[in-house]
Amino acid sequence: MVNTTSADTLVIGPSWVGDMVMAQSLFIALRRQQPDINIDVLAPPWSQGLLQRMPQVRNAIVHDFAHGQFAWQERRELGQQLREQQYQQAIVLPNSWKSALVPFWAKIPRRTGYVGEFRYGLLNDARPLDKLKLPRTVDRFVALGLSLDDARAGQWVPQPRLQPQAAEPVLQRLNIDYDPKRPILALCSGAEYGEAKRWPVEHFAIVARHKIAEGWQVWLFGSEKDAQAARRIEALAGEEHCVNLCGQTELAEAVDLLALANAVVSNDSGLMHLAAALDRPLVAVYGSSDPVMTPPLNPQAKIESLRLSCSPCFQRTCP
Repeated sequence: MVNTTSADTLVIGPSWVGDMVMAQSLFIALRRQQPDINIDVLAPPWSQGLLQRMPQVRNAIVHDFAHGQFAWQERRELGQQLREQQYQQAIVLPNSWKSALVPFWAKIPRRTGYVGEFRYGLLNDARPLDKLKLPRTVDRFVALGLSLDDARAGQWVPQPRLQPQAAEPVLQRLNIDYDPKRPILALCSGAEYGEAKRWPVEHFAIVARHKIAEGWQVWLFGSEKDAQAARRIEALAGEEHCVNLCGQTELAEAVDLLALANAVVSNDSGLMHLAAALDRPLVAVYGSSDPVMTPPLNPQAKIESLRLSCSPCFQRTCP
């Protein structure tokens, strides 16, 4: 365990990659208000490398609670272990009841979050959520780090800025023939939420062929679940010009490789938020989700959406 100071804050992190990237805006805002603050983040195992690329975070405290799992005893034991850290505040980003248990059992004096699932008692700084004043997820995160009087959307939200590490180790591990003189197009054709958020792979392949004709190389990013779609893009665009990274990298390695890209085309996904936070030229394609609620947090990013009358419907499969 590390030594703590009166400025120590524990943030209960979200469960999605994009949300964790947006949480960096909160970390930056906290550091601007209190330069001596120490921020620890309680988060799933996959996020550890990502949090290491956020200089505002001191420690990632990894938990193994499955998504949706109650894990009463495990949460209680973790909370009791964290008491000796003597955190002065906890900021709970998820809205679930169970996400507020650890800071309650850690006896953290100030426990901030939105009312959510009737969390009075677990939270002693429980705030109502005004979705009209705070339309974006990132606005809602950052507002929890401000006083109620200062929580005004848009004016105080800093842009996430990931700091990638050197990509050479993963380039060598994957035996990627990287030529810095040849520009890289990164294609992110997956979206964990469902197929209604995914632009058709045939369209990604058309973009790939166009850039390959201009002398670009194409790198395909995603998880193992996206590998089949990526292979389809390879087949349509020309395998000899593509590097299929789907399922080949840890999330932190994907950050370091994505930082090398000269342009990114992505669905609304965690990788889209990574590209925005790496300041990559980005085109973000939206389907069933809402570009107002979860836009790429980079003013140079271009959003493409058909803006159908039925969207955003947030359906996993288009009805």
